[in-house]
Amino acid sequence: MNELRKTTQYVLPLEKKKQPGNYDPYPVHDLGHDKIHCDYASLASKLAGCKQVMIDGYIGVRFDIFAEELSKAFAAIGINPMWWNVEAALKPENEIDNMIEPFLGGDDPIFGYRAPLTIDGYFDREKLCAIKPDANADMNIIFGTGAALAKWDGPLVYIDIPKNEIQFRARAGSVTNLGASKPDAPKKMYKRFYFVDWFVLNRHKKAVLSKIDVFVDGQRESEITWAEGDDVRAGLERLARNCFRVRPWFEPGAWGGQWIRDNIPALPSDVPNYAWSFELIVPENGIILESDDKMLEVSFDSLMYQNGRNVVGDECYALYGDEFPIRMDYLDNFDGGNLSIQCHPQRSYIQKNFGEVLTQEETYYILDTSKDAVVYLGFKEDIDPKKFEAALTESFNNGTPLDVPRYINAEHAEKHGLYLIPPGTLHSSGRNNLVLEISTTPYIFTFKMYDWLALDLDGKPRPLNIKRAMDNLCFDRKGAKVKEELVSKPAMMEHGEDWELWHLPTHRNHSYDVHRYKIGSSVDVKTEGKCHVLNLVDGKSAEVVTADGAKLHLNYAETLVVSAAAGEYKIVNTSGDDIMVVKAFMK
Repeated sequence: MNELRKTTQYVLPLEKKKQPGNYDPYPVHDLGHDKIHCDYASLASKLAGCKQVMIDGYIGVRFDIFAEELSKAFAAIGINPMWWNVEAALKPENEIDNMIEPFLGGDDPIFGYRAPLTIDGYFDREKLCAIKPDANADMNIIFGTGAALAKWDGPLVYIDIPKNEIQFRARAGSVTNLGASKPDAPKKMYKRFYFVDWFVLNRHKKAVLSKIDVFVDGQRESEITWAEGDDVRAGLERLARNCFRVRPWFEPGAWGGQWIRDNIPALPSDVPNYAWSFELIVPENGIILESDDKMLEVSFDSLMYQNGRNVVGDECYALYGDEFPIRMDYLDNFDGGNLSIQCHPQRSYIQKNFGEVLTQEETYYILDTSKDAVVYLGFKEDIDPKKFEAALTESFNNGTPLDVPRYINAEHAEKHGLYLIPPGTLHSSGRNNLVLEISTTPYIFTFKMYDWLALDLDGKPRPLNIKRAMDNLCFDRKGAKVKEELVSKPAMMEHGEDWELWHLPTHRNHSYDVHRYKIGSSVDVKTEGKCHVLNLVDGKSAEVVTADGAKLHLNYAETLVVSAAAGEYKIVNTSGDDIMVVKAFMK
């Protein structure tokens, strides 16, 4: 375990600095003066005098490193704590394996089923109760994921870590899954993270959120930032009433392109490409809090647990609870390859087979494109499902190319066009597009049918799911019907002296809708009880100002969320020319 993380992506810096170019990959939200601290010494001083301390946190945190560094800081002020590892109270690994096995999907390399488990099921209650503080020690510290279950009489420190960093550490083999004694293959670990660990630990985080005395950002090896629990919760409460940007993160891929690398100079350039920008895929995004330029990141779900009702509105919260319903991300294959030919599951299928609440209802908004680029969408008029399946199977078995034009419809990719991909729709982005993917939140449920015989970055073919795709495909989305029903037809709804509001209708099977503003100077917008997700799709910059007085700058291609509780807000054009802003919201 010599290498902590395996990635070319930068770890979040301790301090906020001006980024080169316009797009800011480290958006921050101010907590006020002197609210964030950035060393172990200050944390040791904060905890000095406490006889009992609980240090809990998310899977992927290196508690061994944290304990070693904090011990040095305590030693410097004459304190010698007694450390107790809560892992000693875990049930035997084979019992944990048997408990989680039904949710791991067997031999399926990608999919499992949402685990309804809670963290106390991982622990032996008698062993946990047997870990008792030593009355003669200077200080007793119980640490590790689940430490709060000990219910000691002392402050609760919680170490959070972004989920992209968990994945970088899993690739390096420096962390394990919850209850596992050693790392596994990274893709197997991710499946277990997604379907088991993250659901279990999110429930635990929600249960302890109001009791946390100190939040720690644990994504750096020997450097931390930390803040008082009350200050973090107050900061999240402000965001729940106003607006915010999450921290995006970026990944290369087999078909990835060069647009992101060429247009966001703050990112590492020593990568083959960038395929994805996780603009707003909230199960994996964090929110960066800032004080005097010091940065601390907490996971997005903390905001929903703090006051999700204010974020998404009463109606949406009644339907989906803490699950934020909309995502935006970029698919970049400029000078790259075609995305796989794929589809997404029907809602009944995803609920039955994977335990999800929402399904993957997508649209492609073309932010940039080349003159010959296409979007593959639906079928040719004469499609025969059985012949199509046979052709896919032959290609898979024999490694032969699929005659794509024979079966699959292609639409010219028009800049600022919106292409509709309700569940069950065959689709793919042809090369030389920058797609702003607007969707409901689920993001891994892609049934690939044909991958152009390409290999993944590890040199292996990506898994195909022909059978699952055939169970979900809508073969009536073909021919002329594609243009009629799957290519959005913009229509003006309202206009003012120097602004226009256009409706970009989505499909009847989409649970969200899309508007686009063209703005000369400014426009006032009411949330009407709904959360709005904005993206600046044309123009250099804008400013979003809420009725409460909160302001956030928005650069070209950046994504911003306005909480439902904001009530109303103003979009101010800070560019020299007209701008366009896309707005997505639940119907």
